[in-house]
Formats: sequence, structure tokens, C-alpha cells
Amino acid sequence: MPISPPDTPDDEIPVRTAYRAWAAIYDDNENRTRDLDAACLASAGLPLKGAKIVEFGAGTGKNTAYLARHAASVVAIDISPEMLAKARARRLGDHVTFLEHDISRDWPLAAGSADIVIGNLVLEHVRDLLPVMAQAARTLRPGGRLYLSELHPCRQLAGSQARFDQADGSTVRVEAYYHGVSDYLAAAEATGFSLLGLEEPIETGARVSAETPPRLLVLNLVKRV
Repeated sequence: MPISPPDTPDDEIPVRTAYRAWAAIYDDNENRTRDLDAACLASAGLPLKGAKIVEFGAGTGKNTAYLARHAASVVAIDISPEMLAKARARRLGDHVTFLEHDISRDWPLAAGSADIVIGNLVLEHVRDLLPVMAQAARTLRPGGRLYLSELHPCRQLAGSQARFDQADGSTVRVEAYYHGVSDYLAAAEATGFSLLGLEEPIETGARVSAETPPRLLVLNLVKRV
């Protein structure tokens, strides 16, 4: 019998609204999920040198800065203008383009224009995976790579989701949707991807147990030729 996700809390804030408030403190807050995600991307062994990259869920540009040091070009997409303003302030170079866009809608990018598409900690906020995966597939050239790093579904089932504390001590919970491992794999298969690798990282020093499941789900995928 499938495991059901927890009920959606009543105090969730819509994504665009939440990240408007979070942008000012996102880079400075303690965030083990964000930091582990960055470490995983840096050690992923993706063929970044000279690549044309599309990054969705770019946020304040912490991963964009890493990608920009290696790639020929980066298109960094995010739904939040406030987060993108922080990313632009990094002045990463003329080969980096920032695009405010809802990734669940058709991407304003040419078909086959990217060598690698990268998504980090964003699909938790998307109700339906298929439109996003389909746009990633359309944007990639045949044989192109898709790298996804997301909050692990087991963490979601335990009640974890993107959240942050405000100056008044209140906690903001960002609108989130549950996707199981099988949901990611089914969406990938349906949109023309093959699985190259699956990892379930946990931060260094943490003891793996039922109380501390993997923090991330990382998928390496390739667009079938």
C-alpha cells in the first residue's frame, strides 16, 4: 500500500511570496540542505567545461556562480525577482543570463539549445513534474544531460519542507508538493530520459537511521537520442 504524504499545512505561503521575503536572508541563514546541495553539484562530475547550461531554480545564484566558472554560457531561471536580484549582484559575467519565469510554463528557450539542464531544490514547489521535465527535454540537445537535486521524499514524509525563520521569530513554510522517487523516475521516462545514476546523500557526520533519512535525492539523467 503506498505511503501517503502528510496533509498540506494551512500556514504555507505561495512560492513567489515566500521567496520575496526569504531573498534578503537566504545566503546567510543556516541551511544544511542548501549547503549539501551545493557540495553535491560540485562533486557530480558533470561535463561543464564549454557547455551551454540552463539552470532552473537558480535563486540567489550560489550554484550559478560555480557553473559560470566552467560553462560557456548559463541561463539561470527563477520565479522570484528578488532572488534573481541577489544573483545578478554577483556580476558573474556576460555569458550568464538571468530569466524570471515560472518553470511549469513553456520555457522561452530554443529547442535543443542546451547541453546540460540543472535543477536544484525547486521541484518540491511544483505540483506536476511532467511539464517541467518535458520542457527540460525540449531544451536539451539529444544526448544532453539533466541533473536534479531535490529534498528527499522521505524527509517530506517526515514533515520537512522549505522553510525559514523571520525576524519576529515566526516560521514561514513555503508551498510544497510531495513527489516520491517513483514519481521522478516515471516523469523522466515519460519525457525521454534514461537514468544514469541515483544518489541519496546525507551530510557528513550525520548518523543514518529512521529518524535521519537521506537529505537529498540526486538524479543524473540523459536525453535519449
